[in-house]
Amino acid sequence: MVTIYDVPADALIEAVATRLEDRIDEPDWVAFTKSGSGKELPPEQDDFWYVRSASLLRKVAQNEPIGIERLATEYGSKKRGSNRYSVRPGEHAAGSRNLIRTSLQALEETGLVMTAAGEGRRVSDEGEAFLSEVATEVLDDLDRPELERYA
Repeated sequence: MVTIYDVPADALIEAVATRLEDRIDEPDWVAFTKSGSGKELPPEQDDFWYVRSASLLRKVAQNEPIGIERLATEYGSKKRGSNRYSVRPGEHAAGSRNLIRTSLQALEETGLVMTAAGEGRRVSDEGEAFLSEVATEVLDDLDRPELERYA
């Protein structure tokens, strides 16, 4: 059985994002919101919502149980000083908790993620099966000799 650890992360996230376009709906406000307080502009990707949701699903599967605060820290960025010409070192700025929370709620509605009381989010059995199925397809599509032993 192929797991999420057997395939490259970027290929898995891209394949999961494509599949999620049929399962979850993108909120109207996503096109106008920033992905964190350290960013100046919203993301330019057309499928940003689905890529971020796929990435969150993978992160939850790897680090379960995991909460929104920790995910916001992982999706954060470096915030510059008072202006862009400052010599002061940048500080870490957390990612958008609303974006993460809304995405995880959409994944919960489809049954891929569940809430563990007092612990955070976990991947459901359906979510694990979904990720394994996509990972198997990604592995089949790869033409890499070092991955031949998993087939």
